[in-house]
Amino acid sequence: MPDSLTARVKALAREVGFDLAGVTTAEPFEREEAATVARVRSGMMDGLPWFTEARARLACRPRELLPDARSVIALAAGYYTGAFPIQDGHDAPRGKVARYAWGRDYHAVLHKKLRAFVGTLPDIAGRPVRARLFVDTSPLAERAVAARAGIGWYGKNTNVLTRELGSWVFLASVITDLELEPDAPLRKSCGRCAACIPACPTGALTPYTLDNRRCISYLTIECRGAIPRELRPLIGTWVFGCDICQEVCPVNRSARHATTSYFAAPAVDRALPELLPLLALIEEEFAARFRGTAVTRAKRRGLARNVCVALGNIGDPAATPALVRALRLDSEPLVRGHAAWALGRIGGPDAEAALRAALASEADASVREEIEAALDD
Repeated sequence: MPDSLTARVKALAREVGFDLAGVTTAEPFEREEAATVARVRSGMMDGLPWFTEARARLACRPRELLPDARSVIALAAGYYTGAFPIQDGHDAPRGKVARYAWGRDYHAVLHKKLRAFVGTLPDIAGRPVRARLFVDTSPLAERAVAARAGIGWYGKNTNVLTRELGSWVFLASVITDLELEPDAPLRKSCGRCAACIPACPTGALTPYTLDNRRCISYLTIECRGAIPRELRPLIGTWVFGCDICQEVCPVNRSARHATTSYFAAPAVDRALPELLPLLALIEEEFAARFRGTAVTRAKRRGLARNVCVALGNIGDPAATPALVRALRLDSEPLVRGHAAWALGRIGGPDAEAALRAALASEADASVREEIEAALDD
């Protein structure tokens, strides 16, 4: 019977380490497709060149991803490990890293769990099973899968909210030719609560819609160029990702802690890293320090850019020498330009002298523009 097979599949999901499992059909996600295409056309996905209308349509049509698909299995693993760690009293300037990046890179962790899950499906089904697995970067609308499979519901911050784990979840999915009993979507919503909307510093949120171009997570991770100047002061000290809209969500107040050691609470330097050492990292040091974590997604140049923004927002003159070195010596124009911005924010005679000296010798037009803007400010 399909329901008994479904129960065994869900039990297997828990055995391999997923906290939640649900099932939906392989029918298209028509509402989500229309909404996503509209957002692409409106420019809200600008900065993600791979996120095209064609990809949006493909992501919402499971049978184009696996032609003989009958069911889609939605899976979730919680990663909440509590509040930010207590600082040790050292007064060095520190940045903030979003919780999902405190532990091991979730892509690798979930892929390992998924391979174990899919590898055992034939034993449970008693026959060969066709399946395709997905984790985040793959072309499947996993939030839509999770919502229709009853794992959670859409929050106004566009995250999937779950009863047990809040929105602190990594999502994964399996499209399969197994005929499984679908779950009903949850009859829940955010109701009148809109705490996340005004909490977003950059105004990236309207109810159930995210403007990617203004999201701090996008700006500090996926954005490969300069962060718009008008948004830099709003980023605060986030150097990789952002948790603000999740921190203010009432659903997350009772979120269960992660059950896997891969996402255990780290030492303070993983969640609240000292900024000056980060700015000084060379490529090899960056790779060694962040190997196996999601922070590598930003690359060394992106993280150093973010560090400059955080230092500019902190405004501590003690950071001036490190920023001057970055302005003079960093090989990346992106970093030099943001160091100039930070020096302009901090101000003082040493910062101004360094900016004027750099203006006289800088060959890159984009960096010269940043220096001139910093001097004007």
